[in-house]
Amino acid sequence: MEIASLALRPVAMHAESHLGETQPKEETKTFGSYLKDALSEVNGLQKESERQNILLAAGKVEDVSQVVVAGAKADLALQFTLQIRNRAVSAYQEIMRMQV
Repeated sequence: MEIASLALRPVAMHAESHLGETQPKEETKTFGSYLKDALSEVNGLQKESERQNILLAAGKVEDVSQVVVAGAKADLALQFTLQIRNRAVSAYQEIMRMQV
């Protein structure tokens, strides 16, 4: 009498839950991607402010308040970014001072 070996295969389940447990997981963004997106947005605001200033110098802007608002947005975003960087560096230095 010959005995055949068992072929072990992983069990795949394809049932759907009415509770939403089997819904595909949404891809979560990493801290690095959030940081990259924020920095690109700040860069975009800086470029827009520069573009508005060039148009103002060329005399192609009718409403000067647009230039002022673009400059204020860019400045505020840059100051906010610098403050976040300062806080992150401060937190890193504090962690490095901890004794284990």
